[in-house]
Amino acid sequence: MKLQREFCVDMLRKMYVIRFFEEMVDDLFARGLVHGTMHLSVGQEASAVGSISALDHHDYILSTHRGHGHCIAKGADLNLMLAEFLGKETGYCRGRGGSMHIADMEGRNLGANGVVGGGIPLAVGVGLTLQMRRTDEIVMGFFGDGAANQGSFHEALNMAAIWSLPVVYVCENNQYGMSMSTTRALKIEHIAQRAASYGMPGVTVDGNDVLAVYDAASEAVSRARAGDGPTLVECLTYRWKGHSKSDQELYRTKEEVKTWKNKDPIRRFRDLLVDQGVINREEDAEIEEAAKRIIDEALEFAQASPEPALDTILEGVYA
Repeated sequence: MKLQREFCVDMLRKMYVIRFFEEMVDDLFARGLVHGTMHLSVGQEASAVGSISALDHHDYILSTHRGHGHCIAKGADLNLMLAEFLGKETGYCRGRGGSMHIADMEGRNLGANGVVGGGIPLAVGVGLTLQMRRTDEIVMGFFGDGAANQGSFHEALNMAAIWSLPVVYVCENNQYGMSMSTTRALKIEHIAQRAASYGMPGVTVDGNDVLAVYDAASEAVSRARAGDGPTLVECLTYRWKGHSKSDQELYRTKEEVKTWKNKDPIRRFRDLLVDQGVINREEDAEIEEAAKRIIDEALEFAQASPEPALDTILEGVYA
């Protein structure tokens, strides 16, 4: 694809913001300021940004428990997002959702999900609604490699296919379902191969190459928008951190992690833009510093925000 400066700078900026946001909340968790647990996607930034950049603003996404990058890539207000992490009233879900359950209805992010594979069948319902409304909107549903062995994966993809729903499924294959390697959990080489059995296209891409992800997602989005049904896009990537904050990472070696860090998606994209003359090193430094500044400002907002009042604790409880 032709490297358009404004588009590429926006993708690079979002990747920096995701990285710095997650590094900050990782630190806040270590200091006891973020409670519960947390699932970081450091190292997977190209998958979120590349795929969501193929969407229009009016399209929808369904995220996962490892969904901070999806939320940011869809245009989230970082002030509200960080306030949610700190359990503040000004957060997206008034401090009730936390890391794993952020939703931004205005931005058409229908929410993260603490249930592994929970968003996969939800995408069928959203896709069916959009089809019945006869709009040109689509929904992009994310899940990890671990969710690909859930029964809901098979049932949902089959329904999406037979009804030709406007759904794009994005599997972020980061090599491990918790501590289980995909080489032990799958007999096939690529999860995308399963798409053929449902009668939909399946494609596997380098999930650390943001442009490769964008190209594959764009084709899938165009197909869904034209009424030709769903596509399964598998992004091969890697999480640098543990599965969650309690993960001791005894199942992988330091050498393996180092090998994947050398495939850093941000550095790869930055170096490509510099080599192609889209930006120079000074401009890259400015983009990076601006991203850090946005995160710092969001933290100031979140820390200054009020705690939820105790008498509102049952508001929004439906069952």
